[in-house]
Amino acid sequence: MNPKAIISLFSILVMFFSASFVLPIAVSLIFKDSALMIFVSTFCLVFGLGLMGWLFSRGDNDELGQKDGFIIITFFWLILAIAGSIPFALSGMPFVDAFFESMSGITTTGATVISGLDSMPQSLLFYRQLLQWMGGMGLIVLAIAVMPLLGIGGGQLYKAEIPGAMNDQKLTPRIKETAQALWAIYLGLTIVCAFLYYIGGMSGFDAISHSLSTVSIGGFSTHDQSIGYFNSGFIEFVCIVFMVLSALSFTLHYFAIYMRKPLKYLADPELRFFISILTIIFLLSVCISLFSKSGDISIRELLFHSVSIVTTTGFSIGDSGDWPISIGFLFLLGAFIGACSGSVGGGIKSWRVLIMINYAYINLMKLVHPNGVFSLKIGSKTVEEDVASSVWGFFSIYVISFVILLLALLVTGLDFESAFSAIGACLNNLGPGLGDVSQTYESVTPFGKAILAFAMILGRLEIFTLLVLFMPIFWDK
Repeated sequence: MNPKAIISLFSILVMFFSASFVLPIAVSLIFKDSALMIFVSTFCLVFGLGLMGWLFSRGDNDELGQKDGFIIITFFWLILAIAGSIPFALSGMPFVDAFFESMSGITTTGATVISGLDSMPQSLLFYRQLLQWMGGMGLIVLAIAVMPLLGIGGGQLYKAEIPGAMNDQKLTPRIKETAQALWAIYLGLTIVCAFLYYIGGMSGFDAISHSLSTVSIGGFSTHDQSIGYFNSGFIEFVCIVFMVLSALSFTLHYFAIYMRKPLKYLADPELRFFISILTIIFLLSVCISLFSKSGDISIRELLFHSVSIVTTTGFSIGDSGDWPISIGFLFLLGAFIGACSGSVGGGIKSWRVLIMINYAYINLMKLVHPNGVFSLKIGSKTVEEDVASSVWGFFSIYVISFVILLLALLVTGLDFESAFSAIGACLNNLGPGLGDVSQTYESVTPFGKAILAFAMILGRLEIFTLLVLFMPIFWDK
């Protein structure tokens, strides 16, 4: 490891992150709200600390190794959440609550401890949305686009930040160009989404704010009633479309837009599997609603919430607290499966679930035909045995982590339904849970919020990136 190079890169990234406070300052000046000095002070503090670190470590241009990449990714997200919590803390929130809100935003989880959003300063509301947008594609990927200009290599960071299919699928020959292509698509989706929200009846402020959290699959809103505040079928339709688009692999978007190959969408087996799961969960929720005679639940509500939860966004258009508990757990199950690989969504990821299902099927076939030769294929591609084993290994660690975190949260006194859904919502970067955490996480103890914040970053980094740091062998020279 190269400590001085790590500090140098940390400092550059922290200075880069300090720019996120400039836009809330502009919003505060426009709306003349009370949070102006909060963001001015935070910008000066964060930028100053980053500048001091850079001055201390400048001149070290050594290439980063793979271990350095894991350390930087993990600790930067932690430092990011701490720095991001400063405006919330200065606004009067306890530190644990401020850190929870910041971690929820930057990991695009969408869980909140705040109620009374409609009365908050616009600049603070916009800042929450901006945190999710920056975290959606990952600030590290954005930084990679400018690292070559700073003389810093970013290959190991990219590998650590984007596990899964994107890991082995560089869209362009150079990582800088890859990051720029991803962000161009991401920004384009945001602009189109904001425009459609605006023509659908949202104010300019709400349209921009909600587009940031929609495309990032974050779920934060500027109103306590979330998307339901607007009571507009058109706005809900736009929201559904962009939640689904952001839950798809950005590799597919790249091929469709840059390579002009839109048929890639139809040929992708993971996309078909994801849409199938989404459709099945929606239809099952309709059946449960009819069977339980819950006539007050409309098809419109079930459709919106099924898309919102399965894509791990977390928006709502009504109070689902009185719905049959079976519908809530059905949606939560969909969130466990989650979005597609290479997307900004959370969950286990559809490609992993697809591999596990096919691998289990092959093993069942081997029981029936012991001498048969079977190969695991996803679409037209053969999946190697070691890849399938790795996916099952990930799932095993995922389940073990879930159980340990659930037990720790139950110790805080939270009931089982609320604790189970809270861990599931935070580990899958979903946001709202069931029971006491269906609206906000205010009722959770400070220790419980710390557990859930750890679950958020664990899910955002897809477990292995974080847990590898706890292995003694990782720190061996």
